[in-house]
Amino acid sequence: MKPVIVVHGGAGRIFKDREEGARSGVTRAALKGYSILKQGGNALDAVEEAVTSMEDDPHFNAGCGSVLNEKGEVEMDAIIMDGKNLASGAVSAVKCIANPIKLARLVMEKTEHMLLTDQGANLFAKAMGVPEIPGEKLITERSRERWSKNLEPDSNPQEFKKDPGTVGAVAIDNEGNVACATSTGGLTNKLVGRVGDSACIGSGGYADNHVGASSTTGHGESMMKVVLARLLLYHMEQGMSPVEAADTALNYMKTRVGGLGGVIVVSNSGDWAARFSTKQMSWATVKDDQLQYGIYTGEIHTSSVAEALESK
Repeated sequence: MKPVIVVHGGAGRIFKDREEGARSGVTRAALKGYSILKQGGNALDAVEEAVTSMEDDPHFNAGCGSVLNEKGEVEMDAIIMDGKNLASGAVSAVKCIANPIKLARLVMEKTEHMLLTDQGANLFAKAMGVPEIPGEKLITERSRERWSKNLEPDSNPQEFKKDPGTVGAVAIDNEGNVACATSTGGLTNKLVGRVGDSACIGSGGYADNHVGASSTTGHGESMMKVVLARLLLYHMEQGMSPVEAADTALNYMKTRVGGLGGVIVVSNSGDWAARFSTKQMSWATVKDDQLQYGIYTGEIHTSSVAEALESK
């Protein structure tokens, strides 16, 4: 099996001055993940590495670029899933952790549970030796600015819901195993303790070697209502291609609950799709040593991995 990785940096509205950062961020993440696959590494390691790269990039709403809740604090959600045995680990409403996706992997591998939340997740992180960092270190100037603008009496919270909300990755490795990973800071000015789709198996991501792997982004509550990540794979089980399945699932979410978003998916045969119903979604993929990436509908840039690595 030839390895494939697909990543997204969130569906929504990406401002002009942030487009280049979003493009370079997703390509960097895809190349990092692909490098692991190319060396014979597994899909789980590849998606974790790709998402970690985006959590460390302030252009994205995850890790150190996370948006703030109503109290001006960062609370993050993440999930990782192994398509080989349907093992999964997730964390929600975690604070003061640089890389929630790494903590989610530890939940999967070091506990009998699938989801740890808030204080429990932080206690577990401490027990596992995961370093705690000051909450301020995760807050960017931009997140602080968006938060305070939303507190103004004449602000329109709906406008901020259009901002990109999540990062994610899906991959298939040489052995034919698939995996997914998703991480987010959630919604700007959300209630304290709000958990969206990203930490919820089947909504924020799903992986099953019998079908493929998916990761979602967009309005969390809408994706939870339709269990978007699993719905998409269900359509593939019924014989649809990844592109058809992605478009059908996104269209159902839009018509049924009025929700917009985006998905990435890889099938167990190595076919992939990156589709969205929002204005934009940053995405990148590497297959057959070819890198492809874009932000707008119909926008696809292509280069060889060698060229892409040289330009980095």
